[in-house]
Amino acid sequence: MSALAAPNEVVTRALLRQVNVPGLDRPAALITLDNGFDHTKPNTFGPGGLASLDEAITAALAADPAFIAVTGKPYIFCVGADIVGLPQLADRAQALEIGRLGHRVFARLKDSTVPTFAFVNGAAMGGGLELALHCHYRTLSGGAAALALPEVSLGLVPGWGGTQLLPNLIGIPAATQVIIQNPLMQNKMLKPKQAAELGIADILLEPADFLERSLEWAAGVVRGQVTVTRPEVDKDMWAGVLYFARETLNQRLHGAVPAAYKALDLLETAKDGDFAAGTAAEDEALADLVFSEELRSGLYAFDLVQRRAKRPAGAPDKGLARTITKVGIVGAGLMASQLALLFARRLQVPVVMSDLDQSRVDKGVGYVHTQIEKAVTKGRMDKNTAAKLYGLVSGTVDKSAFADADFVIEAVFEDLGVKKQVWAELEKIVSPEAVLATNTSSLSITEMAAELEHPERVVGFHFFNPVAVLPLLEIVRGERTDDVTLATAFAVGKQLKKSSVLVKDAPAFVVNRLLTRFLGTVFAAVDQGTPLDVANSALDPLGLPMRPLALLQLVGPAVAYHVGGTLHAAYPDRFGVSENLKRIADSGQPIVVDDQVNDEVAKLLVVGDQPLTAEQVRQNALDALAQEIRLMLDEGVVAEAQDIDLCMILGAGWPFHLGGVTPYLDRTGTSERVTGQRFLPRGAASLPA
Repeated sequence: MSALAAPNEVVTRALLRQVNVPGLDRPAALITLDNGFDHTKPNTFGPGGLASLDEAITAALAADPAFIAVTGKPYIFCVGADIVGLPQLADRAQALEIGRLGHRVFARLKDSTVPTFAFVNGAAMGGGLELALHCHYRTLSGGAAALALPEVSLGLVPGWGGTQLLPNLIGIPAATQVIIQNPLMQNKMLKPKQAAELGIADILLEPADFLERSLEWAAGVVRGQVTVTRPEVDKDMWAGVLYFARETLNQRLHGAVPAAYKALDLLETAKDGDFAAGTAAEDEALADLVFSEELRSGLYAFDLVQRRAKRPAGAPDKGLARTITKVGIVGAGLMASQLALLFARRLQVPVVMSDLDQSRVDKGVGYVHTQIEKAVTKGRMDKNTAAKLYGLVSGTVDKSAFADADFVIEAVFEDLGVKKQVWAELEKIVSPEAVLATNTSSLSITEMAAELEHPERVVGFHFFNPVAVLPLLEIVRGERTDDVTLATAFAVGKQLKKSSVLVKDAPAFVVNRLLTRFLGTVFAAVDQGTPLDVANSALDPLGLPMRPLALLQLVGPAVAYHVGGTLHAAYPDRFGVSENLKRIADSGQPIVVDDQVNDEVAKLLVVGDQPLTAEQVRQNALDALAQEIRLMLDEGVVAEAQDIDLCMILGAGWPFHLGGVTPYLDRTGTSERVTGQRFLPRGAASLPA
């Protein structure tokens, strides 16, 4: 144990107490995990925490209890291993030892002759959920905020029994979803009801009296009055499910995420039910992955999302922010309607949309109502909340309804003249203190506000589509945007539960600028004569969420052409304008169908006779990204490279195993070859030298 001492570990103590439970002839042993902080600093397991749990189990067994139960501090069960300590491991032997230590301690609950229970009262992730799986029975609170085995998203595998216990509890299809699919889908969490339906928990209980009901239920199990039945796991489908999962990974990741493939191998091992062999394999996999570049990038990305995103660099004092009591939205199209629903749900204030005619307004309000109805039907919203939201969202063709709005955001056509006209009209209506926000994706905030009487209250508020899903919000400061406006924008972003990044007023800001440069480089290869399918598959080794042409189709060729034109005007030497892209936009033809290039689109192209190889396309795209990021940092578009990565992760869905983008450019040598320097210090998101 001394070899694993972690001096910086925040030790989660396992606090043991005896609890008298009605109907039992002797007390139960209740172990509560608590690191001494509130829910904002969740319980984790490092060597010290595992030692404390080990001691508590020993003491509990010595007292000869009716049963042993493990629960957590308020709102938190345990969110897994102390990943902050992973980079401190000196060698593979230490990594093996930490895996074996966790297995040894947790197995005491699995192998106990005294019944063991996990009372999952709150967030349970990674090793925390694995601890619960080792117990004989599990109760689950309906208020548990997050349930997951997210390790693959970081570049690890569930290394304390998860790959062996879960498939033998809930079946291989569901286990594959939880262990591999969900982590790769922006680290999707299970809700308590979903976890219970999958069979991860034996009973779902209300949060208000969760501990009391859990003790009562456990006593019923011990007395034989409550029978727990679990469906038999079908072993016949095991090989077929894993074959399909591997093929899906190959199509999507092309070998780019070693942890996902390791997890598949471990799930295959679990079929035979030899728990000792399976956990030994987990130890070996963990030791291999701890010293991988992908894990270091994953830990870096995790830190960005969990810490930097909560403390935006450059944000002014939050005490300057104004209170928002009413929101106005100019426009009633799809984006505006999504914004109306988001603002109403999160801010709980009146939201009014406007548009040029009543039919558009009615359509926008109708969209909001339909989404509310769907949420109620699917059990995601109660009827009282729905009724309140119906009353909060309204529409009008009369902009005078914005007179008492504190925050007005426009989501109209992406044309500078149109947007300037909108603000010129509105400035005569709204109060001088009202914040004027624009959802522009590429236009200058400074130019948009230049002719206004109060340009200091105009701010960029750039969402990403779909608004309800992507968490990034680029907050853009124009040359004359003041601190009060900026502070209000950040406060609203936080209320909307978005991760905000401060961005300088530069063409296309961060995500759209980088994606346009990236896609432009790929499409330039097509213009030279590179076959569409070669260009489309060239970036496969990176394991990006979408291939370039599928992304282009999602953005829309017309939109991509328009944004490309804006950037071409600003930086003609780096951003070209492809007439082939305009031909595709004008044709209305899909570029890809079922991830395959549309042959009809290929016939529209006028191309050169200098095709590139896939490797050349890929390297050109990476070189372009490295150059553009260095220029953006030199221009001060964002504070640091970390903000670039945060934007690409949260706004473009770029994966943790790339660390967003700059760690990958560093570790492939692209950064230094193109720009003469790394973006990050060696060891920050990579293995030490």
